[in-house]
Formats: sequence, C-alpha cells, structure tokens
Amino acid sequence: MAGKKSKKKNKQTDNTIAVNRQATHEFFIEDQFEAGLVLEGWEVKSLRDGRIQLKESHIVIHKGEAWLLGAHISPLLSASTHIVPDKIRRKKLLLHKQELSKLIGSVERKGYTIVPLSMYWIRGRAKLKIGLAKGKKLHDKRAVSKERDWQRDKARIMKHG
Repeated sequence: MAGKKSKKKNKQTDNTIAVNRQATHEFFIEDQFEAGLVLEGWEVKSLRDGRIQLKESHIVIHKGEAWLLGAHISPLLSASTHIVPDKIRRKKLLLHKQELSKLIGSVERKGYTIVPLSMYWIRGRAKLKIGLAKGKKLHDKRAVSKERDWQRDKARIMKHG
C-alpha cells in the first residue's frame, strides 16, 4: 500500500457561467460594460450550477435604472420550500452613474440597443458583460458568414498545402 496517491478533482478555471452567442450574430457591438446583478439566494445557487439562458434576454432602461429582462434562470430542485421562484424575474443591474448616463444617452439619442453578452464570476460575485450595440442587416450577416467561411477554408488550405 506504499505510494497511494489521492486524486484531486480538476477545478474549472474558466469563470464563465453563460455566453450569449446570438448577440454577436445579430448586432455590431460598439462598447462593452461590466455590471453587477441584484440576485436572490436561489438564483445564485442556480448560477453556480450553470442553469441560466441569456439567448432571449435584453436590457431596458426604466426610470434611470438598467434592468435585465428575459434571462431564464431555472431553479434547482432542492430550492427552499417557502420561496416561490420566478424563472424570468427582472433583475436590476448595478452600474456606475457615468456608465448609466452614457448608456441612456446612446439608447435615447443614437438608436443603440443594450444586449447582454456573457455572465461570469469575479471574486464570488456574478457579473454581466453588456454591450452597446447596433443591429445588423441581412447583408451584414451574410458578409460576416462569408468571411468566416473563407478564413476556415484558408486555414485548411494552408495546413494541407
């Protein structure tokens, strides 16, 4: 029994919880911000388990505050019995006053949209990366797709030369 080694679990070093891949397909991202979230306890536990979907979510400015709408957080089965979890509850975003005023000005005057890009952990706190975005037209999406295909084909040709 000499030399018996204990196996340690490899912890995931990536702190990403969820990524909204559809956002980069649908929008040109002009600027990015990092926002905190006001969450309930059961939501934090579900986030730790990776039970969030940002695909159909969006951000709205209401009365000078930013709110995340449409983000679907599935409650755990072991959630508390005295709380009724709301899966798509609106969540308040925590931003600095300057960031919030820049977002409000861009959305109201310049016609931008605010979209959630990704959610991740920083020092035990859930953060949301949001982007100030302009919508893509169909021909823009086609051009991006064509460029991506060409880059893939070029890499394949260079590899097999």
